[in-house]
Amino acid sequence: MKTFPAPRLLATAFLALAAVGAHAQDTANWPNKPLTFVVPYAPGGSSDTRARMLAAKMTGYLGQPIVVENKAGAGGNIGTDMIAKAAPDGYTFGIGNFAPLSVNKAMMAKVPFDPAKDLAPIVLIERGPLVMVVPEKSQFKTFQDLVSYGKAHPDKITFASAGVGGAYHLAGELLSEATGVPMVHVPYKGGGPATTDLLGGQVSFMFDMAPAVLPHIKEHKMRALAVATDKRLPQLPDVPTLSELGLKDMSMSNWFGLVAPAKTPKAIIAKLNDAANRALKDPVVVEAIQGPGNIIGGGTPEQFSTFVAGETARWSKVVKDKQIKAD
Repeated sequence: MKTFPAPRLLATAFLALAAVGAHAQDTANWPNKPLTFVVPYAPGGSSDTRARMLAAKMTGYLGQPIVVENKAGAGGNIGTDMIAKAAPDGYTFGIGNFAPLSVNKAMMAKVPFDPAKDLAPIVLIERGPLVMVVPEKSQFKTFQDLVSYGKAHPDKITFASAGVGGAYHLAGELLSEATGVPMVHVPYKGGGPATTDLLGGQVSFMFDMAPAVLPHIKEHKMRALAVATDKRLPQLPDVPTLSELGLKDMSMSNWFGLVAPAKTPKAIIAKLNDAANRALKDPVVVEAIQGPGNIIGGGTPEQFSTFVAGETARWSKVVKDKQIKAD
């Protein structure tokens, strides 16, 4: 005797198939309305500037307006949390920065999202190589001058940063560990005040991105002692890398990419990735990134995911070893 599914089971199965079909159709038709591009920092900064440039290019590739929305605060956590908590439909994505993705969870008592679980990597946008600089009038003419003095005078070497837990701070801590020179960190509320005190000779050195220090170097207000890159920068061909100076695994950069809510469909992530990669090949974007000394990203979501995981493991260890806590 044949048995037939109960009407309720048939209805449930039909609804499930309909939902799958509707989801596939939504994905295929995506995007069919404006998108929101979240920047976890204030207008005018490097992340904001690049986001607006990318949004303009990606709009042309995706066929829908992209509205940039700044959501600053809590070291980038507020804006990044906004991305993580958004509907995973592809209509909200944004900038994923070095600190919120790789440092803040280890450094802060409470972070409202888990970067590894709540965010889907899309693509690495760019890396800003770090340059170690001193005031032009500094007694330290070379990197070895500073190290030798620091070993003879423990805790007399000071280094500035734009704030606790940022790339520039952690680079200094890693340098102190690698050289065996005790160094004193002097945090500031932003890069501007830190640069002012460095130029005034109030601190020994600082790390910063190439675009920020190159004008000062050209004006003979700063001297570069080293670059934290795998190879020398074209803009500073006479400045050695830390690797050349005998320090291994010291390639360091301030970076950011694009991320979306974790459950965003892979097909949509692929479309965002394609649009971003196309934008990164635009001559205007290439010049804007490479001209001042930064390095273009690009690649697959999987490559960005692997990159973030490596950075998280590396810097979380530094934060824990040095017992660094957010202010």
